[in-house]
Amino acid sequence: MASIVPPGRLVYGMQLPVQTKSKSTAEPWERDAGVEEIVTVARHAENTGFFYIGVCDHIGVPAGPEADHMSTTWYDCVATLGMLAGVTSTVRLLSNVYIVAYRHPFATAKAFMTLDQLSGGRVVLGVGAGHLRGEFEALGVPFEQRGAITDEALDGIRAAFTGEYPELDGPRFADGGLGLGPRPVQASIPIWIGGKARPALRRVALRGDGWIPQATPRAQMAEDIAYIRQLREEAGRTGPLDIGFITEAVHIGTPAWDLGDAPVLTGRPEQIAEHMRAMGEIGVNHLQIRFRNRSPGELQDQMSAWHTDVAPLLNA
Repeated sequence: MASIVPPGRLVYGMQLPVQTKSKSTAEPWERDAGVEEIVTVARHAENTGFFYIGVCDHIGVPAGPEADHMSTTWYDCVATLGMLAGVTSTVRLLSNVYIVAYRHPFATAKAFMTLDQLSGGRVVLGVGAGHLRGEFEALGVPFEQRGAITDEALDGIRAAFTGEYPELDGPRFADGGLGLGPRPVQASIPIWIGGKARPALRRVALRGDGWIPQATPRAQMAEDIAYIRQLREEAGRTGPLDIGFITEAVHIGTPAWDLGDAPVLTGRPEQIAEHMRAMGEIGVNHLQIRFRNRSPGELQDQMSAWHTDVAPLLNA
């Protein structure tokens, strides 16, 4: 288990646009966008100092209100990251987040070890327990047991990342004797755990190399970080942990258009950097940024402004 964020640094990443068209995150222009925009923004992220680019994961979305809000467009996570590995060279590739309960741990490990080999060792496996009951039911996975299944799957994935012939001895995944290759370039692919409830925080503390909070408000972060650290100490886990924060939506400068009712952090770069440094002071070392924008060009302009005007102030 290892930290990948350089010590003492506050780095930043982003979930890519278009690969999901959920109303929770997508801007209106994304409805008609596709692969070209995904690739363009991914390359721009690499050129503007982003530590990672993220791709989400859902196999399918149940019909009705959930599909109306989330849409049914969720690009396959591994296939999309594989494409992005071929059009970038340095930026980290994050699954944000992969629902491991849907797959055999060997299948997940095989996919991400292959991706790590193809990308030259740039993979971060972000995982989550999932939340769509209808998706679980359609796939034949018991929704109420998703936490226990996730924990067992993570143990199997970790075993496969660290040994060519992993052994599984849990109640659901109890087989072994299979050799898995290609081996990852990294000594062990880092696993960042997504979630905000106490079971997810325990998972971070006991099984993770990092944390990706999901809609955790600023005011809650210090308490949750302290809880994770307490559990790690009790378990004898003393190594570094990469702690993230998904920020408020950001628009650098004074917008000349209506941003709507949802909170958006706007203003001068110095003001925005001050808000972000406050998270670093409580133990966060990687930020996930979502920029409000009206077009691919404006998104790239905001990313460039972050890189040149805000990022240099994060570690000042």
